[in-house]
Amino acid sequence: MSEINNHNQLLQLETGIVKILKGIYDPEIPVNIYDLGLIYNINIDHEKHVEIVMTLTAPNCPIADQLLMEVKGRIEMLDEVKECSVNLVFDPPWDQTMMSEEALLELGML
Repeated sequence: MSEINNHNQLLQLETGIVKILKGIYDPEIPVNIYDLGLIYNINIDHEKHVEIVMTLTAPNCPIADQLLMEVKGRIEMLDEVKECSVNLVFDPPWDQTMMSEEALLELGML
């Protein structure tokens, strides 16, 4: 039974992390980084260490460091999170097909 409870706790934590990511916006596009498709993976281990695998809309983004620090800092504000690391990747490269329908609607692309 405790395995089920632990699984439910991890799912609740992931839901909270997604909510936080939906509150962080790309500085050049008025859409949050989650709906833009910049978040490739959210890994949470049983000790509640979180790893965010993400990309940027462009590799030469001038505020990349600030954005990564904001993601890390906001997620670490959750009481349940012991530590968060952000892994920036460029493979696969981001493109507009990774955006959610919500983002496409918001940008008038649907």
